[in-house]
Amino acid sequence: MKNNETKTPWPTKAAMEQVYNMNLWGGNGAGFYSGDGSHNPKLVNPYIDSLTSFLTSFKNPITVCDLGCGDFNIGKELVPYTKSYIAVDVVTDLIAYNKETFKKDNLQFLCLDLAVDSLPTGDCAILRQVLQHLSNAEVQSILNKLSAFKYIILTEHIPEGNFIPNKDIISGQGIRLKKQSGLNIMASPFNFKTKAEKHLLSVVLENGKGVIITTLYEVY
Repeated sequence: MKNNETKTPWPTKAAMEQVYNMNLWGGNGAGFYSGDGSHNPKLVNPYIDSLTSFLTSFKNPITVCDLGCGDFNIGKELVPYTKSYIAVDVVTDLIAYNKETFKKDNLQFLCLDLAVDSLPTGDCAILRQVLQHLSNAEVQSILNKLSAFKYIILTEHIPEGNFIPNKDIISGQGIRLKKQSGLNIMASPFNFKTKAEKHLLSVVLENGKGVIITTLYEVY
């Protein structure tokens, strides 16, 4: 019966290209727009303040890899506090646009599929509301590579209160919130190993729409 048919996933690259081509995360239809999470001042400003504090805590600036950089509305504010800033996204036209729009001596953009391609090297990996859009298989593939970084700063949109973590989804526009779930890399099936974990920021959304949590992990 039709109800029992398995939904065939799109390749992640194609799914994300559709998000931007059809403005599925909002915007006025002109240019690229990575959604409320990258533009709402209530979400963006505390995040930038928190990461600026972290980045300026080092005597010598560090190299940051922004994995899933989106329209770079946030990343552009962090570049000045780094030795080198490598911004990565899977959408080819988006990376081409960012290369033309944001130019700094210590900034470069790469078009990569995080789950498939080798990642650039650096001291700190930033993933802001990226893994929440990916299947468990793709999340696991990325986590296997993140152990190469000393620091990981992970931001996830999760339900408020108790929930069953890591329910699987098909990669794309949606997130686990629609299944009353959210990503927790420390829980099964990922069981990601870290040296230390520090909560950086929580922003509770209105109307019971969950909470956006940013966590700093020290890997070794």
